[in-house]
Amino acid sequence: MPSAQIIAIGSEMLTPEKVDTNSLFITRELNRLGITLSGKRIVGDTKEEIAEAIQQCFARADIVIVSGGLGPTEDDLTREGAAMALDKTLVYREEILEAIAERFRRTGRQIAERNRRQAFVLEGARVLPNPNGTAPGQVVTVEGGKLLFLLPGPPRELEPMVQEECVPIWATFFPGRFLRTHILRIARMSESAVDELAAPVYTQFTNPETTILASAGDISLQFRASTQSEAEAERLLAEVVDPIRKILGRRIYSEDGSSLETTVVRILTERKQTVALAESCTAGFVSARLAAAPGASVCLLGGFVVYTDEIKTELTGVDPQLIAAHTAVSAEVAEALAANTQQRTGSDYAISLTGFAGPMGGNEKDPVGTVYFGLATPNRVLTKRQIFVGDRGHVVRLASQWALDLLRTELVAPDQNDG
Repeated sequence: MPSAQIIAIGSEMLTPEKVDTNSLFITRELNRLGITLSGKRIVGDTKEEIAEAIQQCFARADIVIVSGGLGPTEDDLTREGAAMALDKTLVYREEILEAIAERFRRTGRQIAERNRRQAFVLEGARVLPNPNGTAPGQVVTVEGGKLLFLLPGPPRELEPMVQEECVPIWATFFPGRFLRTHILRIARMSESAVDELAAPVYTQFTNPETTILASAGDISLQFRASTQSEAEAERLLAEVVDPIRKILGRRIYSEDGSSLETTVVRILTERKQTVALAESCTAGFVSARLAAAPGASVCLLGGFVVYTDEIKTELTGVDPQLIAAHTAVSAEVAEALAANTQQRTGSDYAISLTGFAGPMGGNEKDPVGTVYFGLATPNRVLTKRQIFVGDRGHVVRLASQWALDLLRTELVAPDQNDG
């Protein structure tokens, strides 16, 4: 099985503010060709560390892909690190500098002397053109017929280069392999509950391989089949996915990797129906998730952030006597919030959330982490109560996931929302 390793270059990648999205994109493109990723790492802007990382990766993989560090500044040291790792010289290419200068001229700017550094390539390397930036990519064959790729860091430059330049090389380098992935995504179930139902099926297979990924209120069952043909990969996937799909049924909200909010927006759009929200403890987070989904403007009418009792009354018309009798965190108030929001916005569906996200609040009956949900539909209003464990952010995230799946389930299988 051919394998690859990825090295992301840049000291900024070692901070909590920067996320390495390039590796995810590269991995997806490799997998489509049946090339597995056996490892990835992040290295700072140090020539010696870059060289060491490249050597270590070649001890474990057939292809090493390095992203970043090809810019014109003094801390862009990928070229130098690669030359050190392979014991190769860097060769100046005048035509590369001229192409960079022409790019500057088209925008009315003068090329800087420091851009000259980008015209150096590894001895024997093939240059990968970069029409979206000044840093060309490079690919060079190393000992044993393995390949080293040096790619620019900005995604708008890297992604087209991968698709247009790298993928054809990879396909030629490792022909005839197919790696296909199928993902089942489930909400409102724990990882252990999903595994208890699915494990009796997937443990019978070594190909496809099965991986369970868990995040707040969201479980992904990922199946990867590796074969010599696409048809065989699809057949192997069906052997494990089909029975698990029957077991989990409507609990599965997505089979193409789509997020829960994207799935909800798609269903509402297909049905030409709308939704509105009234959020207390989540303070608009559910609305924001829906608004981020493609096409949300067609089905998301809007909503209310109703933190205080007075605002619940003023914006959504909840009777203050109802709040006094049952408290703001109650099934009765959640029901009123949903019903009134539906009426005031004219939406087909309305979701409400009220609860104690923490760390303050809560009582003996409803401790911190308690959230009440209301869902107004064209035919009824239902309420649910759930207690979540975790810090404030985790409770908010879980509550948003629960609310969206409550709506999704009502749309596709309302009987599963009863009881």
